[in-house]
Amino acid sequence: MIFKSTIISVLTLAGSLALASCTQDSPITVPDPDRQPPLVYEKETGFARGADVSWLTRMESEGTKFYTAGENRTEKECMKLLREDCGVNAIRLRVWVNPAEGWNNIDDVVIKARRAEKLGLRTMIDFHFSDTWADPGNQIIPQAWTDLSFDELLKAVNDHVTETLNALKNAGVAPEWVQIGNETTPGMLLPVGSVDNPAQLTALNNAGHDAVKAIFPEALTIVHLDAGDNGWRYDRMFDILRENNGRYDMIGMSLYPWWAEDEGRDGGWQKVADDCMANISRLKQKFGKPVMICEIGMPYDHAEECRQLISKMMGAGVEGIFYWEPQAPAGFNGGYNMGCFDNGAPTEALDAFKK
Repeated sequence: MIFKSTIISVLTLAGSLALASCTQDSPITVPDPDRQPPLVYEKETGFARGADVSWLTRMESEGTKFYTAGENRTEKECMKLLREDCGVNAIRLRVWVNPAEGWNNIDDVVIKARRAEKLGLRTMIDFHFSDTWADPGNQIIPQAWTDLSFDELLKAVNDHVTETLNALKNAGVAPEWVQIGNETTPGMLLPVGSVDNPAQLTALNNAGHDAVKAIFPEALTIVHLDAGDNGWRYDRMFDILRENNGRYDMIGMSLYPWWAEDEGRDGGWQKVADDCMANISRLKQKFGKPVMICEIGMPYDHAEECRQLISKMMGAGVEGIFYWEPQAPAGFNGGYNMGCFDNGAPTEALDAFKK
C-alpha cells in the first residue's frame, strides 16, 4: 500500500537523521552552556480541553501548513500549535478498520498518537467499527466482516480493539478514553447491532468494552451519540444498555447547535445549548455516569459565537470538550465548514480553552 510505504520511508528518514545527529554530537565531552535542554511536556489532569485532529496526516500530505495567529504569523506544527497557543490538552483520533486510502487505519492512528504523547497530550481513541465514517446515518459493517456470524462478529470487534490498543501500548501511548463506536444513535454494525436488536447491540458494545479493559484497565469507555440536546435519543440507548447489562464508563455527546440558526429556530444556538445542558444534568442523575462532549463545532466564520458556546458548555458539568477537526480549512473534504482556523491560523473560537 502506498500509504504504508510512505510511513516506512518517513520513519526510516527520521531514524537516519537521528543517527546522524548522535554521531555528530558524540565527540562533545564538555556540555555547551548555551545549549537549551529539550522541552519536557507534562500531561494535565482534570478537565479535558480537546481537539479531534484525525485529518491531520492527510492534510500534511497535501501540503497544508499551520500558523500562529496575529500579524507576526509563524509556521508551527498543528498539535504543538493547539497545545501551546490554544490551550488544548487532549487529542481525539478515529480508527477505521480497512479504509480504502489508509488514513485512520491503525498505522496512521499510532503515528498521530505518538506525536500527541510527545507533546504531553492526553488521548481519546474513537472506534468507528467501519471502513469509513460511522454516524447516525452510516453504521456500515466493514467489508471483511460482512459474512461473519454473530459470534464471529463479536470476536472481530474484540480483535480489532485489541490489535489497535496493543499497537498504541507498544508505541508508549496509554489512551485515557476509548469510544466504543461513533455516534451510535441507531446502533452499531447495522443491522446486526441495531437499537431494534438490543441484546445484540449490548453484546457488541460489551465486546469492545472488555477488550479495552483487558489492555488498559484504567481507560474510560464511552458510548457516544449525536444531538446532545435530544433527551429521547439518550434515554433509548442508555435504557437499552441498563436493561441488558451493558458495560461502559461514560456518556459521550456531539453538539453542533448552529443548525438552529440556519433554520431560524426560536432561541437559536443558545436554546440548543441550554437544552443540552439540561439533558446532561438529567442523564447524570438518571444513569449515574459522567458526561463528555466528544464533538463540538460551529462555522469557522462565527468564531466569537463558538467561543461563547465552548465557554458556556465548560460550565455544564461535563468532564471535557473536544472540538471536531478545528484545523480544517473552510470547505475541506467536500464542504466541511465547522473548523475554527482561518487562513491556516486559529481564530478566537478556542480562546475559551486558554487558562
